[in-house]
Order: sequence, then C-alpha cells, then structure tokens
Amino acid sequence: MSPFGWIEILIYLAVLLALVKPLGEYMARVYSGVPMGIDRILHPVERLIYRLCRVDPAEEMTWKGYTAAMLLFQAAGLLAVFGVQELQHLLPLNPQRLGPVSPDSAFNTAASFVTNTNWQGYSGETTLSYLTQMAALTVQNFVSAATGMAILVAFIRGFKRRTTDRIGNFWVDLVRSTLHILLPLSLLLALALVSQGVVQTFHPYAHAALLDPPPAGGSGAAEQVLALGPAAAQVAIKQLGTNGGGFFNVNSAHPFENPTPLSNFLELLAILLIPAALCYTFGRMIGDVRQGIAVLAAMLLIFAPLLFGTVLAEQSPHPGLEALGADVSAGDLQPGGNMEGKEVRFGIAGSALWAVATTAASNGSVNSMHDSFTPLGGMIPMGLMQLGEVIFGGVGSGLYGMLLFAIVGIFVAGLMVGRTPEYLGKKIEAFEMKMASVAILAPAAVVLIGTAAGVAAPAGRAGIFNPGPHGFSEVLYAFSSAGNNNGSAFAGLSANSPFYNLALAVAMLAGRYAVAVPVLAIAGSLAGKKLIPAGSGTLPTHGPLFVALLVGVVLLVGALTFVPALALGPLIEHLRMTGGAW
Repeated sequence: MSPFGWIEILIYLAVLLALVKPLGEYMARVYSGVPMGIDRILHPVERLIYRLCRVDPAEEMTWKGYTAAMLLFQAAGLLAVFGVQELQHLLPLNPQRLGPVSPDSAFNTAASFVTNTNWQGYSGETTLSYLTQMAALTVQNFVSAATGMAILVAFIRGFKRRTTDRIGNFWVDLVRSTLHILLPLSLLLALALVSQGVVQTFHPYAHAALLDPPPAGGSGAAEQVLALGPAAAQVAIKQLGTNGGGFFNVNSAHPFENPTPLSNFLELLAILLIPAALCYTFGRMIGDVRQGIAVLAAMLLIFAPLLFGTVLAEQSPHPGLEALGADVSAGDLQPGGNMEGKEVRFGIAGSALWAVATTAASNGSVNSMHDSFTPLGGMIPMGLMQLGEVIFGGVGSGLYGMLLFAIVGIFVAGLMVGRTPEYLGKKIEAFEMKMASVAILAPAAVVLIGTAAGVAAPAGRAGIFNPGPHGFSEVLYAFSSAGNNNGSAFAGLSANSPFYNLALAVAMLAGRYAVAVPVLAIAGSLAGKKLIPAGSGTLPTHGPLFVALLVGVVLLVGALTFVPALALGPLIEHLRMTGGAW
C-alpha cells in the first residue's frame, strides 16, 4: 500500500481525537443543563415539545419507570414504521408508485431501525417511497440513537447520585439528545454532503440515454434509470447516529451517497465522532475526566491493532493469482492486494478503515463489500461485532456496554485481592454482577443460537449461495450483526426471506433490550447506594493497570465465546486458501 493510505488513516485518527474534547464538553453541558448560546433558539422549542406531549421536565423517574417509558416509546416506533411501509402505496411522496412491503420484510425493517441496527434486507431504491425513507426510517435514525444516549446518561447518573431511587426523565433525555446534539450536527453534515454532490431532491427518478445504445432491433435497455431522492438528510444521521441504513442498496459505495474523497472522510469521521466524544462526556459528568480518557484509551488499544491487521490482510495478494503468475504487486497502474468488492476511488486503506470503523461503532454502513474481503480481513470486522459492540459501539450503547465490562473487570480484580469491588465510589455487589452478566452474555447467546438455527434449518440453508466455510461465515456474520445491533452484512447471503426476516428481527430486538434493561436496572441500584471514599486498597480506575484489565476482560470474553465458531468459518477458509483450495 502506498504511503498515502497510512497518511489517510493517521489523519483520520488525529482529527477524531482532536474533536473528542470539544464535542464531549458540549454534550456534558447539554445533559447537565448548563446554559449555552444555542439555548436561545433551542430551549423554546424544547419547552414547546414538553407542553404538547404533556411532559413535566422536572419530574424524574425510577429505573422501572424509565425502562417502561423507553419500551413504550420503542413499541410505538415499531408499529409506526411497520404501518408506514404497509400503507406507502396510499401515501404521498411516492413518485415511483411503489407498492406495500411484504409483512415479514416490513417487520424486519421496523425492528431494525427501532433498535438502531439498520439491517437492510431490501433495496431502498426499489422498495421504499420517499415518504417511507423520511417519515419512518430517518425519524427512527434520530430517535433510536437518542434512546441509546438517554440510557447512557441514566447509567452515568447511577454512578453520580447517592441514596436516591431517581435516575432522570427519559423524555427529557430523549428530547435533549435529539434536539441539542443529533439535529444540529446532522444539519451541518447534510449541508456539507450536499456541497459534495450527495443528492437531496423530491424529483422522480431520472432517465439518462446511453452513450453506446444497443443497435436497432437488438436486446438491452436504451437508457439508464438513475435513482434519486432526499438522501443527504438520511445519510447524515445514519452516520452520526451509528445507524448505518443506506438510502440506496449499496449504501455509501453508491456515488449518490458518497461521491468524493471529502464526503468519504466526513461520513467516516461521523461514524466514530459521537461514540468517542461520549467517553469525555462520561468523565466530565462524573467529575473526573481521567475516567473517560481511560475508557477511550482501552477502546483505542483494541481498535488500532485490528485496523492495521485488516489493512495488512487486504493488502496481501490472493495466493491463487500468484500461482497463476499474475503480477499482483502494487505499482503506478494498480494498488495491489485484494481489490475485489472495493471502489477504486477509495482503495484498500479507505475500505479497510471504513470496515473496521463501521463494525466497531455499531454503524453498519459500508463503502465496500465485506463479503469480498479476504478470510482474515472479513473476520476482524466480524470479531469487532462479537466483542459486544463496545469498541466505540453505538451512540450511548457502546459506552454503557464498555462500562458493563468495567464492572465485571473490577469485580474480578476485587476477588483476586480479597476486597469488595468498587467502581467510581460504588460497591459492585451480586445484583450488579447478575445484571451485567445477563447483558454481556445475552447477545452472544442470540448470535450462536441464531447461527445454529440458520445452518440447521432447510429455510436457512436455502439462502446460502456459497457452500462450505464461507457460507457458514455469511450466516455467522448475519446473526453477529443483528444480535449486536450493527447492521452490516456479508452480501452473499439471501436474507430477504421469511425465515431470515423473522429470525434476524428477533435477534435484533433481543440484542437491544436484553442489554438496555439490565443497564437501567444497574443504574437504579447504584443510584440508591452511598458513595464510598477511595482507600489504600482501591484499584485506581484511571490508570494503565485498569486500562489493561479492561482490554483483557473484553478480549477474553470475546475469545472464549466465539473462537470455536470463527474456527468453523473464516479461520478454516484462510487455511484452505493458503493451502491451495481456491
């Protein structure tokens, strides 16, 4: 790979880290109610929303009330998205006159966007109207992301507060996340994307005459249909909210979603921006920025080696091409390595960086086809999802998932030295460990059980186009993506079938709420405890030892859980490839 590829990666990481503090500080002020200049515009709108919805912003909730409000809101969103898809042929803004979506696909899509997964078993340009894309999917891109951020804020309050059963107001946290954070950032990014050529229009699809049409009387189309639509607005929030659902079928590999190197950089930056900055927000809200920096450091210590591993795996030429005597070295006329499924305009570095960022961040958008990666290059994005989407992860959900691992790590460390575990001044006891264990193990169980069902059931095997270990990898990737609310896919699996639509929908719902509900339960338990001053035997949770402990716990849980499954898929495929079985 040329030096420009490494420079691209280093610039990306440098810009990302430079934005962590200012954005993290801003979000901490939003959730703490500290006045800012933009409040003059947004606070009247916020108060109007409360008045219309009859919400008292001063009334706080117990963890059970907070959970009930969250689940009620999510259920309403599920029904709304399903209903809009079924009625889109009767609704306006449907210039292509698209019909209703099949019930199983509509349910899958509704579950997908409500849970912030954004798995897409459909082709957007041939399935969904402009109104459905906006009123159903784009709206959920905002509020599903805001829901994850609200749960995180409630979790942080559990550490911050003492001897109380209140952890905040879900409706206030939801509105502030949407109105003060996601909406302004999305507006800025959408304008920048429009300036780069990302389409934003309500015009019907365009028809372009071919420069080289078929001869008279010959077969073939004489024109090309160019899908259009209000894409820029959805692309902005799909990236910032770690949603990932593309307006078009091939997502950010489509030139109307991602036309230039600058649009590629901005969209890529948006994937990790809020998850990384929330680490600083966490530290600021609990009164010790070092705590947030320690968590961010643990994320980077896992992210960076896996990123470079993916780049190296994709830069390695396929041994089958070398055996045929093909020149696979990088040069002025070719990039070398594995360019199958990748856009020439993005290359290996840009494609690998996006693949690792999108699977680390529970985003799921793509600018290349992961199914065409090398076995090891595809295994790393899959493994990032299987770690629980805690290496940055979804907005809000990634950080509260990582904090669950921190609780487990502190508990293990306490047992090793014979001391009651404490984290941020709160004792970690049996209830917290039970809830953390459920939240960590539930998505893993969903992935493994779903994969077993997919390869055992005839309906599941019918969707596998590639036999052998790669076909197994496609099913494992699909359930890893759904169970951990990522949304990306190995494209070789035909997943738009009743079996996969229903099975993956169940995986998405279980993967989201089997984590969110225990997190809120832990928040309620911690909020009711007294703050214990740090003593001589307290493990500092802002230093290198804690960072190493946290990294070790995350990797150990992931390795013990998924290495056997990975051995049946990408690992054996890699051994077969290097052994000459192409």
